Amino acid sequence: MRAAEISRDTLETRVRVQLDLEGSGRSHLSTGIGFFDHMLDQIARHGLVDLTVEAQGDLFIDAHHTVEDVGITLGQALAKALGDKKGLVRYGHAYVPLDEALARVVIDLSGRPGLVFNVEFTRARIGEFDVDLVREFFQALVNHAAITVHIDCLRGVNAHHQAEAVFKAFARALRMAVSQDPRAAGLVPSTKGSL
Repeated sequence: MRAAEISRDTLETRVRVQLDLEGSGRSHLSTGIGFFDHMLDQIARHGLVDLTVEAQGDLFIDAHHTVEDVGITLGQALAKALGDKKGLVRYGHAYVPLDEALARVVIDLSGRPGLVFNVEFTRARIGEFDVDLVREFFQALVNHAAITVHIDCLRGVNAHHQAEAVFKAFARALRMAVSQDPRAAGLVPSTKGSL
């Protein structure tokens, strides 16, 4: 089973994540941040992973700690679920349009954390959600999953469309990268022999 459950408790947040890479796109999401739940649902649905995220955070301050800590916990769950990475495709990419917005995400399950994030949102907030937190989420995720992710929003006018296209593209690229490669069963996809 390529699945994991991780809990993280701090003075600012309590987060529990369950992730099943062999899922069907089901999600149970409860972060207290409606737009963020909507984005996490894109990861589950379009990544074909089953995802549970339960988070209680200091939202009376703002959403920053909750979003970042969900990224940390999801990254840890992803790293655990991937195990030794034998037989994986390793690389994934996706272009996803959402009306006028177009996002591109490229992933390498490299064992090295790295984020390149080129998204110029057209406004600072989507409802009550601060768009700066999109980068914070992905930075936390890649740091703790030890993966490399390049995210580009190539065009877009509506910030909601921009963000949703990014999350959908991430999901589709992740789905490709974590897929089993039948030609490389039992092999680590690296000349180093480990990732």
